[in-house]
Amino acid sequence: MLIRNAGLNDLPAIVQIYNSTIPSKMVTADTSPVTVEGKMEWFSGHEPAKWPIWVLEYNNHVIGWLSFSPFYNRPAYNATAEISIYIAEGQRGRGIGTKLLTEAIKKAPELGFTSLLGFVFAHNNPSLKLFTKMNFERWGYLPGVACLGEVEKDLVILGRKVGINS
Repeated sequence: MLIRNAGLNDLPAIVQIYNSTIPSKMVTADTSPVTVEGKMEWFSGHEPAKWPIWVLEYNNHVIGWLSFSPFYNRPAYNATAEISIYIAEGQRGRGIGTKLLTEAIKKAPELGFTSLLGFVFAHNNPSLKLFTKMNFERWGYLPGVACLGEVEKDLVILGRKVGINS
């Protein structure tokens, strides 16, 4: 398995993996599939040196990805990144999320981050378990902020300090 910076040629696989999570209503607040064209601006806004998108490749196939995104687009928050992790169907539950998150925690200080955040639906037990296992703590809880279908869902904010003092 290889973790590397995503290239534009990886965007179709990134979008395919992302779209595979929409029907479950467990991972993303998007309610309909996105397109490669629709994700171009998002992809272009992720500079590899500061806000990278990584893919995890196995046998020349992208089977997971992770992105670092600004938490709140104000300068005082530049040392905090939101982490998003998506795993291909058929690959979930095999340690890929752990591998990606471990690498993110390790590399975060080199990218200038002191805090990492994960925004996870309260009903997404696999993701909550992953972040908790990696020593993320519950830093916030937003009840009923997402409407998936006709059901309101809660959002948990998980955080972890990274670097020398973490």
